[in-house]
Amino acid sequence: MAIAKVCGIETEYGIQVRGAESNPVAASSALINAYVSGTLRNIDWDFGHERPGTDARGFSYPDSFAPEIEMQLVNAVLTNGARYYVDHAHPEVSTPECLTALEVVRFDRAAEEIVRASMTAAKRLLNDGSEIVTYKNNSDGKGNSYGCHENYLVDRATPFARIVSQITPHFVSRQVFCGAGKVGSELAGTSSSAVPYQISQRADFFEEEVGLETTLKRPIVNTRDEPHCDPQKYRRLHVIVGDANMSEVATYLKVGTTAIVLAMIEDDMIGSELTLANPVSAIRQISQDPSLTTTVALRDGTRMTAIELQWAVLERARKYERSHGLACVGDDVAVDLLARWETVLAGLESDRNSVAHWVDWVAKQRLVDGFADRHHLHPGDAKLKAIDLQYHDMRADRCLATRVGLETLISEHDALTAMTEPPETTRAYFRGKCLQRWPGEIVAANWDSMVFDVGREPLRRVPMLEPLRGTAKLVGALFDECTTAAELLARLDA
Repeated sequence: MAIAKVCGIETEYGIQVRGAESNPVAASSALINAYVSGTLRNIDWDFGHERPGTDARGFSYPDSFAPEIEMQLVNAVLTNGARYYVDHAHPEVSTPECLTALEVVRFDRAAEEIVRASMTAAKRLLNDGSEIVTYKNNSDGKGNSYGCHENYLVDRATPFARIVSQITPHFVSRQVFCGAGKVGSELAGTSSSAVPYQISQRADFFEEEVGLETTLKRPIVNTRDEPHCDPQKYRRLHVIVGDANMSEVATYLKVGTTAIVLAMIEDDMIGSELTLANPVSAIRQISQDPSLTTTVALRDGTRMTAIELQWAVLERARKYERSHGLACVGDDVAVDLLARWETVLAGLESDRNSVAHWVDWVAKQRLVDGFADRHHLHPGDAKLKAIDLQYHDMRADRCLATRVGLETLISEHDALTAMTEPPETTRAYFRGKCLQRWPGEIVAANWDSMVFDVGREPLRRVPMLEPLRGTAKLVGALFDECTTAAELLARLDA
């Protein structure tokens, strides 16, 4: 049976300094430092076990890749179990490990609030009238893209080749409900008149079906084999093919449907009939046709639209639910996910405006088209691109996404609580609670361990190679009974 689909999101935010000269790395550092200074003790990120050059296909390139994160830049571990850091030239928030798609949405919302609080804090510290502004989007309009990556726990026993072949049709076609929408194209040789508007912000930037890179020659299926847990039992599927969503329902569907498809793949219940002939061409063709009528070639010679592909995947998911159940993604959440999955596909097929409250690209296209009609603007006009960008503006009073009636799943109270409190279902609970209880005795942390300094040598690393709270090493009553870190370590030794 498929294992629990522990999952999370890493979002890189676009960044701009208004009213002053600054480079994005300095601005990102200033933004994060403004949030963490005075409220959190600096806890180092432990890079000791990071292996971004290990490939799931059996290769390793330890010296071929630049460090994924510049180690000297700010890298904060938060009390909700998340990580907030500078990733090259962007501020990035990685949510804590979550057990369901709905929990991911809650901590993704918390990440948005953290970024907004950071902008407010930075503005108070800047004395020159300038302002740091962030955008939850994926492209700067100048040919540069930044990611919103997903991560899923997968059984190591599942052949990686099966994962690649069977997840690819879903990755290529799911953009119809989780694409963020984009004015124009940044694909070389593509004009604004040819592609005035497309479904996905990221589709232009994918060049390979499978590969290890994340910033160049981006692959639809990433092969990084860095599980951040017991490597004999698990792998972490690192997904770079998604857009950053302003719609909570789009994020929910993106993560939830993918978790279900991965469960089906683990139990070998999805089959190979939907294998695409040319996934790279298909992901672009689908993105560039908001009418949703374009067909893409399957390996068997037949052709299907993206909606037809998604109906086929959903039909298999319904059969899988009946035969295996969906406890691995949370039974209650699964029932809701399947219902919404069906509703969004039916809406897109019959009247896409009926799902504009769920689907970012539909909501944004209504804004863009309405503005173009009122002001008699041609495709590619800079004002339309400005509307596109403003949809993703993280300033509450400027963000257009907050004005189009998107449905919310997470209350403001729950989002604000999740800024500081970790999920209770995964090992992130221990990371966050240790930082709350004993911040002076933790010197470093990463996803699968924490390093304690309780006044004796050497420093003590406590591994947490199991991802769920119930199976992580710092378990239940033992953790809750200990009043000091020293007591915890002593009892773990005993």
